[in-house]
Amino acid sequence: MKLETSRKLIPTVLFAAIAIVAVNTWLAVRALDTLDSSQMWVEHTWQVLNQVERIMSSAKDAETGARGYLITSDPDYLSPYNSGRAELPAELEAFRQLTQDNPNQQRELAEMSAIIAERLALLQQGLDLRRNGETDSLHALVVSGTGKAQMDHLRHIADNMETEEHRLLAVRTAQERSSARRARQTLFLASTLDLILIILMFRYFTRERTLRMQTEETAASLALARVEVERNAEEVRLLNVTLEERVRQRTAELEATNRELEAFSYSVSHDLRAPLRTIDGFSLALEEDYTEAVDATGRDYIKRVRTGVQRMGQLIDSLLQLSRITRADIAREPVDMTALAESVVANLRDEYPGRELKITIDPGMQVDADSKLLRVALENLLGNAAKFTSKVEHPVIHFGWDAEKQAFFIRDNGAGFDMYYSDKLFNAFNRLHGDKDFKGSGIGLATVARVIRRHHGRIWADAQVNHGATFFFTVG
Repeated sequence: MKLETSRKLIPTVLFAAIAIVAVNTWLAVRALDTLDSSQMWVEHTWQVLNQVERIMSSAKDAETGARGYLITSDPDYLSPYNSGRAELPAELEAFRQLTQDNPNQQRELAEMSAIIAERLALLQQGLDLRRNGETDSLHALVVSGTGKAQMDHLRHIADNMETEEHRLLAVRTAQERSSARRARQTLFLASTLDLILIILMFRYFTRERTLRMQTEETAASLALARVEVERNAEEVRLLNVTLEERVRQRTAELEATNRELEAFSYSVSHDLRAPLRTIDGFSLALEEDYTEAVDATGRDYIKRVRTGVQRMGQLIDSLLQLSRITRADIAREPVDMTALAESVVANLRDEYPGRELKITIDPGMQVDADSKLLRVALENLLGNAAKFTSKVEHPVIHFGWDAEKQAFFIRDNGAGFDMYYSDKLFNAFNRLHGDKDFKGSGIGLATVARVIRRHHGRIWADAQVNHGATFFFTVG
């Protein structure tokens, strides 16, 4: 069974291992992708800053070349102007492509493009005036300060662009560091998990190998045991041949024992009763007819003889009842325990006409059992409750159902008993009170216990000396 379970676990373990490796790989790739993305954005920011510098450099070249020509009329100065003018559109377009994701930079670029266009137009106007020899108009254009204002505005826009990119550079550099740190942590975690997985797999397969070797050893032992079992099976088969005969013999012995018990019961009920009746009859004749012929001591002896004979008769009746209960067949039927208890209590009141017994019986108690045997049990239990409350001024007896213990109970406020002796309570002839205090045969609770056991139930008691007793019992 253990090997079978282990075999079923192997695909699960392998799948789990593959899943862990796949997840670790995915986490590592994801971390590296994030790091590459962060590095790309840092590089992108440096490209934007470089592009701003290139734009400003081309603008300054155009400005410097134009001014040189205006001052010297030397055409050689127009070379930087022409190259700067030619490069600016491409450089502005490159900046636009680089900053498509940044609306702020796109707005700055639009404003810069407009300023550059105005500045180039103004420079071209000055160059045209210089070529045409219009010195006064050129002088007025130069001293107007428009060019300086345009360049200052252009530098301000470039500063704003660089400030924005430096801000982004700081953010992206921090993100790059964070991504690098997370990538290192992820790779370390993935490597650690892979190492743990390798160790666990090694231990698992080592254990599998050990289990397989143990299984092979067990199989060898089982093979030897099988040979032994087959040899023993033959012996068992030979013994079973005589089993039926032994069962018949045992049944015959049990039947003979039962017949002996029945003969004993008959002997007790007839052979022993006859001498007791003779003794009781003659002792009664002595007591009635020869009272005056004997003194007080003789009359006391006669009284003791009659009391002993009557007690012996009660013991015989109790033993016969216990024997009948032991051998009686159980005839189960629905029993109204409330009605049955009320009937027993009615007989008790007739038995104790001078006592004011306060007896409470819970309503609606039902059980599936043998009503005759349960009556015997209730007669003994309720009779004991009435007997052991005889010395209480206000006797109280309660028969009911304990929902918590799932058991019937009979509770009284009588003499109670010491729980130290509770293990002897349901044995025949074991009495916890003297015969002088409370008359009895010592068979009643043994009879009750026999009835409950015949119903596959349980009986127990809880008591305290001079504070009453409670008997619980269940019916299976």
